[in-house]
Amino acid sequence: MTELLRIRRALISVSDKTGLIDLAKALIDFGIDLISTGGTATAIREAGLKVTDVSELTGFPEMMDGRVKTLHPNVHGGLLGIGDSKRHMSEMVKHDIKKIDLLIVNLYPFEETVEAGFDFNKCIEKIDIGGPAMLRSAAKNHKFVNVVTDVEDYKNLLEELEKNNGKTSYSFRCALALTAFSRTAAYDSAVSIWLAKFTDKTPKRLTISGELVEELRYGENPHQVASFYKTGLTNSGLAGVTKWQGKELSYNNINDTDAAQNLISEFNQDPRPVCVIIKHANPCGVAFGATLKEAYLSALACDKNSAFGGIVAFNKILDEDTAKELIKLFTEVVIAPDITKIAKKVFETKKNLRLLTASKSRNNGCLQNQIHSVSGGFLVQSIDNYQISSSELKVVTKKEPTSDETIDLMFAWKVAKHVKSNAIVFAKNGATKGIGAGQMSRVDSTRIASLKFKDLISSSKQSKENEEDLVLASDAFFPFPDGLIKAVEAGVTAIIQPGGSLGDKEVIEVADRLGIAMVFTGKRHFRH
Repeated sequence: MTELLRIRRALISVSDKTGLIDLAKALIDFGIDLISTGGTATAIREAGLKVTDVSELTGFPEMMDGRVKTLHPNVHGGLLGIGDSKRHMSEMVKHDIKKIDLLIVNLYPFEETVEAGFDFNKCIEKIDIGGPAMLRSAAKNHKFVNVVTDVEDYKNLLEELEKNNGKTSYSFRCALALTAFSRTAAYDSAVSIWLAKFTDKTPKRLTISGELVEELRYGENPHQVASFYKTGLTNSGLAGVTKWQGKELSYNNINDTDAAQNLISEFNQDPRPVCVIIKHANPCGVAFGATLKEAYLSALACDKNSAFGGIVAFNKILDEDTAKELIKLFTEVVIAPDITKIAKKVFETKKNLRLLTASKSRNNGCLQNQIHSVSGGFLVQSIDNYQISSSELKVVTKKEPTSDETIDLMFAWKVAKHVKSNAIVFAKNGATKGIGAGQMSRVDSTRIASLKFKDLISSSKQSKENEEDLVLASDAFFPFPDGLIKAVEAGVTAIIQPGGSLGDKEVIEVADRLGIAMVFTGKRHFRH
């Protein structure tokens, strides 16, 4: 359809008054009569523009604190009447219902009210009823009605009217209808998700809504189409990062940076500088340091080959010295809570490097439920935010870990939670020394971690004493002693794991025979 529709009457009811007066003036210049409600009508009238109150249209005043004002046949009949239906038109004439060609509505700020932390009653009052009802009526009848709900579309509307001498095309109206239905769906979804917090029952129907942040060049591979949507109103998590330089973020960049942010958030409250290096959503190096530069170099040393083309995240302000080290190796993304002006200058020599900042307060995006699509549906689970203190560890071997080993065990356990299963992490002195990720067999992950550690020793030419007193973290239990034996052969002297295997007794016996310490957490950290 390409038929053009002239606009003669518009109903405007907006909570967000941005651009309202300029829009109203422009519509009047096109010869369009304006109808409006409450504060919107007041704002238009105070600007010296002619406007009709909706109460004159309905014959009823606004009532019940504004809850009832547009829920009336003279409004919805004007929006829903089919323009080429003789029966509809005759019924409109009979009941003195006048056609409304343009509806401009944006909704009560329910999402903003919830995110601002207001109480239950305040949030309830911000659930818009009349607005979504009008949007749906107008969108359903988009063959004959224009519906605008985004302030960003004001400009598009005026350009369309200018291009077509006060008329709009069907394709334009159809696009507006899609935006309107998407908005009401997202709005209802926000209300549903909020109400679900007040019950312990799993919702029978779960809706997920998102707002487009950007269309990506491609997905995980060049032949795949991809986009990035934010799920919250405020820009939290990766939707809230500030990009200072570099190429556009790709699908893989966003996915890997999310993994980096999730892991670095484990150390947000730690006073010590921490660096995380991610490759293909897995950490390949994590370390503390006396300085940020030292933390980066220690993390890099764990697996320098894998770090090439990786994502680097920090928990402290990125400084010049660290920046100078970072530009020595090709890196896709660098992200930190903030970056000094001098450090930004250093990065300017690497124009393609994506330099991001994300304040710690915006990392709450990491706390949302995890959603994974499967054939015919999707899985939803709460975030794995389980924390354990060293006092909660259960020593199951005759030998207890030393205080230094305990510190490293806790560090390695935090890292292991973010490694794809089966996950094995070697660590010492606050730095990872070998990571085995994503293997079908736990003993194979242990072999890989051992191999990575041997490569580290070989490349750094460290002394023999540095090959001893490693700790190991395993995201799940050892079903058999073989992985443990392989770890001890690599220099592991203390292990942290969940326990809970039928083979625990045998594994503990082997640990005792080999003279190592082992603690159980009672919780596993599978990651797929």
